[in-house]
Amino acid sequence: MKVGRFVTSLALVLAVAGSTLAQQAPPASPKEYNQEFLVAGSWFHGVHGLAFNKDDQLFAGSVVGQTLYRVQVDAGEVDRVIDPPTGMADDIAFADDGTMAWTAFLLGKVYIRRPNGKTIEVANGMGGPNSLAFGKDGRLFVSEVFLGDALYEIDLKNVDKPDFKPFPRSELRRIAEKMGGLNGFEIHKDDGFLYGPLWFKGQVVKINLETGAIEVIAEGFKIPAAANIDPQNRDNVYVVDTGTGGIWSVSLSSKTKKLVASMKPGLDNLAFDSRGRLFVTSMTDNGIYLVDKQTGAHKTIVEGKLAVPADLAVTSEGGKETVHVADVFSYRTVDGQTGAVADVIRVHGETHAYPLGLSIGPRHTLLTSWFSNTVEKVDRKTGKPVATLGDFAAPVDALEAVDGTLYVAELASANLVKVSPDGKTRSTVVKELRGPAAMAQGPGNLIYVTEIAAGAVTEIDVATGVRRVVADGLAGPEGIDMGPDGRLYVAEVGQKRVVAIDRATGAKTVIASNLDIGLPPYPGGPPALIPTGVAVGRSGTVYVSSDIRNALYKLTPPAP
Repeated sequence: MKVGRFVTSLALVLAVAGSTLAQQAPPASPKEYNQEFLVAGSWFHGVHGLAFNKDDQLFAGSVVGQTLYRVQVDAGEVDRVIDPPTGMADDIAFADDGTMAWTAFLLGKVYIRRPNGKTIEVANGMGGPNSLAFGKDGRLFVSEVFLGDALYEIDLKNVDKPDFKPFPRSELRRIAEKMGGLNGFEIHKDDGFLYGPLWFKGQVVKINLETGAIEVIAEGFKIPAAANIDPQNRDNVYVVDTGTGGIWSVSLSSKTKKLVASMKPGLDNLAFDSRGRLFVTSMTDNGIYLVDKQTGAHKTIVEGKLAVPADLAVTSEGGKETVHVADVFSYRTVDGQTGAVADVIRVHGETHAYPLGLSIGPRHTLLTSWFSNTVEKVDRKTGKPVATLGDFAAPVDALEAVDGTLYVAELASANLVKVSPDGKTRSTVVKELRGPAAMAQGPGNLIYVTEIAAGAVTEIDVATGVRRVVADGLAGPEGIDMGPDGRLYVAEVGQKRVVAIDRATGAKTVIASNLDIGLPPYPGGPPALIPTGVAVGRSGTVYVSSDIRNALYKLTPPAP
């Protein structure tokens, strides 16, 4: 997974989260809303690492889902092999003896699993361990990307001893650094050199693993994400370009490039089986595909309509409701009647930000991400990004006022920040928010914030900075929206339900229970890893994202 710098102070800000979440349940509503899935769910939560073992079994990894999977390529069936958080796999590799290795990107760790099933943490404290590969002699090599920029060797000869302790980064052999983002790579079985892409330079390079010397093999890619040697013709290296969706072959002897296939942006990795068949992953489409190297055609093995649905908003026009979805690797819309999903923006095709928070303002759709520390302004008419504002402290949500002023809730600073329309001037409206998760616009100058560490919904007057608690005693409040009836609709993730809250009295009414919401966070990460989105249409219909199923709920009010 490709993410910006994670704010390490986040863990300190949220140290009390979980211990203070109230467990008191509001009384059940006699008539809950009717539940249906507007968009069906899927496997993975963005699929990244991909590798075949010696028995031609395909394994795939998900960073956000923190799970390592096995995929039956003929049947399209998927099962979980290693659960969260250990299963977080940005890349996967197999040694000749059957040992499997993978990188836990956000944990800063590298794991191996022996053929007997024993899992060993072999390195920790790394800055974004991303790609890895075994050499022909069983040596393991790992790169850091985005949170670091270096290539290391991890010595495995003593890792099976009872007293072994994981290597910190300082004890690893550093081969090269400041390369330009060495991503998915492979080590050639014949010459022993490493071949891989430099994400930030648009190049494919050859690296001497003893000296660190780098030679450019091919360039001119937009964002090369991974490169693998073709087992049927080891003079060819295949490259996926996540920025264009192109799949290229490069001759190692002549250094000529050939476009093999064209798919959508968002491709992340590739792998060959023993028959030389080429498989690629798309983090944006939550899918794995078999690509014909001769014709460029591709066949879907497994795919999702949504990848990792987070925050939501809804617009109405001509009686038609459209749900806007921050889908982590894209910004999408969903027809509120048919469930048809459409792309607006794909990450790395048109943007490098990872949307988690989403709101619809007078002029712009705002996409907010603590992954990339950004608030992105998207023109509502064209659907194109017009500005990306950075240097926030883990922003989780943002709202746009009529005059273009932005209000941004920061998780790491615990502040609500006022930002001028041009993004150049910032000031603090309120401090000491207790784990903000999401916001909703109220009437006039009022904003409502869910505070997950306090189990509360708070009202803030942005003109005066005055705040009051509207409701407390909530278990993990995340997504929030104000309905046409003036009530606040809140995803109470700790109780797997949605409640409607009277803004004047704080009275709570359960409108939906037993929802698959609340993807578990990883150690040290935010409690709302993927914020559960809530959006209420003019019809009174409530839309809720399921980050567990990668689905979208439609909750319809019961008949009177």
